[in-house]
Amino acid sequence: MKRPTIAEIAARAGVSIGAVSYALNGRPGVSAKTRQRILDIADEIGWRPSVAARSLSGSQAHTVGLIVTRPAETLGVEPFFMRFIAGLERELSGRRIALLLQVVEDHRAAIEAMRLCWAERRIDGIVITDLWAEDARIPVLAELQMPAVLAGRPRADTRLPAVWTDDSAAVDSAVDYLVALGHRRIARVAGLPALEHTQVRIAAFRAAVHRHGIGEPQVVETDYTWEEGARATRTLLSRRDRPTAVMFDNDVMALAALNVAQEMGVAVPQELSIVGGDDSQLCVLVRPALTALSWDIQAYGAHTARVLLETIDGRSPASHQERVARLVVRASTGPPPS
Repeated sequence: MKRPTIAEIAARAGVSIGAVSYALNGRPGVSAKTRQRILDIADEIGWRPSVAARSLSGSQAHTVGLIVTRPAETLGVEPFFMRFIAGLERELSGRRIALLLQVVEDHRAAIEAMRLCWAERRIDGIVITDLWAEDARIPVLAELQMPAVLAGRPRADTRLPAVWTDDSAAVDSAVDYLVALGHRRIARVAGLPALEHTQVRIAAFRAAVHRHGIGEPQVVETDYTWEEGARATRTLLSRRDRPTAVMFDNDVMALAALNVAQEMGVAVPQELSIVGGDDSQLCVLVRPALTALSWDIQAYGAHTARVLLETIDGRSPASHQERVARLVVRASTGPPPS
């Protein structure tokens, strides 16, 4: 179907193309009656302004960016990002703003993509996820003066607004619950060690274990994948003093652990309790269903988008803290073997 043009509007209204341009752009030069007639015709034939033309003229692109620094195969099986993107879209679609998603391998590639998108006026701002303790993207954002929001904790090295959740409190609650069940050998299978939120969760886990006085914390670092989750579980369950409970940074690894436990003849939860990290739908599709830390990831995405849009509009939004994740208890946790 052919797109309606301003020439078609001009022909129907019996005016010049220049008059149509004045009316559609809210500029003086036409009477109120003519302006209204032009707007009515534009609405009737379904005319919409060209985003590409607007970007070339220096107006907004009506698109925001999300450049994810993860292997593409990891992103495809990670429920967190699907729910986070759904939350972003929920907020952006209401403003008729598109989301430009790009998946890259590392920060060097992410910085190249950021520079290109900004130089070509393809985006009006960007969501920054998976923050590192030393993050090379932060000074580049300052250099480009690009509107951005951090999907993570506020940082001392930038004044960019942030949307985050208290990972420490969530980890504390899970450890407290396992200790209350009677567990004294608790391990954690963590995600990518370079990520700031991974470091925060590991530190919280170690502090909670020490606070309860239940020995030396066991932590295995991974890349969030099913394969690494399975490998870490086999390593932990092969030890003479194997843990009676294991907490995982995401649900994909927790499901891998459930498979490994069954393969090794370790009963869940009679001999091993398992706690997932995101409470995705995966947790209730297996038996036993997985206990997991649950939080509204779609709301997290929506709040992140809202803060970014306010930044793009020239306002100075405050950082926003989400509710702390709560532990949803299911059949994968129970008292340790006597």
